[in-house]
Amino acid sequence: QVQLVESGGGLVQAGGSLRLSCAASGRAGVAYSMGWFRQAPGKEREFVAVISWSGEKTNYGDSVKGRFTISRLNAKNTVDLQMNSLASEDTALYYCAAAEYGYMDYVLQGRAGAYDYWGRGTQVTVSS
Repeated sequence: QVQLVESGGGLVQAGGSLRLSCAASGRAGVAYSMGWFRQAPGKEREFVAVISWSGEKTNYGDSVKGRFTISRLNAKNTVDLQMNSLASEDTALYYCAAAEYGYMDYVLQGRAGAYDYWGRGTQVTVSS
């Protein structure tokens, strides 16, 4: 079992930046792809970004491309999401997820069903 804990959420003005972090703990020696998703009230969960275990492959949702950057530090079992040029539409509960068994293509496409473990989320609120 893997536990994921997100941090770094908060309130920020439009145009500002935030950096989210996700710490993974649990089983050692297992390679996970790590992703970020978000869900706003009344909306479906949306794929934000993913990074492979090696860090060589990344993918982003269309709405965040060019503004968000995902990175990971395997030595510390963490994955970060740098969010720039935030807008009110980015307001949501942001979830960290890890994929151990999922089909890699689906993982990199951001299909939520391909992820095996989920955190509880951290709230990001962007004021306009």
